[in-house]
Amino acid sequence: MRDPRWAAVVARDPGADGSFVYSVKTTGVYCRPSCAARRARPENIGFHGTAAEAKAAGFRPCKRCRPERPPLARQHAERIVELCRVIRDSERSPSLEELASRAGWSAYHLHRTFKKVTGLTPKAYAAACRAERVRAGLAQCASVTEAIYEAGYGSNGHFYGETDEVLGMTPTEFRAGGRDTEIHFAVGECSLGSILVAASRRGVCAILIGDDPDGLVMDLEDRFPNAELLGGEPEFEELVAKVVGFVEAPKLGLDLPLDVRGTAFQRRVWAVLREIPAGETVSYTELAARIGAPRAVRAVAQACGANTLAVAIPCHRVVRSDGGLSGYRWGVERKRILLARESES
Repeated sequence: MRDPRWAAVVARDPGADGSFVYSVKTTGVYCRPSCAARRARPENIGFHGTAAEAKAAGFRPCKRCRPERPPLARQHAERIVELCRVIRDSERSPSLEELASRAGWSAYHLHRTFKKVTGLTPKAYAAACRAERVRAGLAQCASVTEAIYEAGYGSNGHFYGETDEVLGMTPTEFRAGGRDTEIHFAVGECSLGSILVAASRRGVCAILIGDDPDGLVMDLEDRFPNAELLGGEPEFEELVAKVVGFVEAPKLGLDLPLDVRGTAFQRRVWAVLREIPAGETVSYTELAARIGAPRAVRAVAQACGANTLAVAIPCHRVVRSDGGLSGYRWGVERKRILLARESES
């Protein structure tokens, strides 16, 4: 059969569900492309743009794949969106069993499907929601303790065990808008232009590359508006030299303590990015698969774009599926140069 849709039927491709249905003359039914029923002979197959068209042609829906219903992937996504709403609106984090019961699935199926759709486990998603609530609560509640319990933390100890990851600073500093938090920085020059390196007490929190040194400093000020920015320290400039050395000669390697600030999903993407060796690239689709969320390609691309630690978190090693270079926060030409140097080293 020459019709390209036949290949999707042969492969039982779930990705083609929703784009067309096929009918079988000998049985009088129509199916979605991924239907697991025994495949009919090509000469008995007909293709229809929608289920309504197949029904109008006199065919009835297959009882096995239910093609008159939304594609299974969409059904799963809609169910997960509903569960995400339940998690966000709950005073305490629902258990996996409670969520599974609500969805009408087994706990195992829920855990696997939730991670596939969102890129996070239900537990990690609940933790991200709790962290978001505590950040809002610290700005509104009368005390830190009140904010902690209002956010759904069962105890102070549980919260303080996650303080660095959740806030990047102490609760008191956060309530003050980051005031009195010290950020050391220095600006240097490299073959890619100006480069700014900044670090908190936890580690390097920003590596920014651009054409204008003053613009980089303004960018840093926008990111940490209430922090105390400390520049011009000779010993810190040595750190900038180390980063510049890596940019010029990637084979030197770069091992720095990092202060990584982002959502749970972003941190997951960035962690996998750091595992990509110099000289190698992956596509956005491959990266999404590596974090266990193959359908989250767009979200993965957005996480790469949100990275503020140039070269330390190597988002320049992510390319299009055809190998082409797509957008890069620091400029596509800089991405090209970095990849060329890494392939030579």
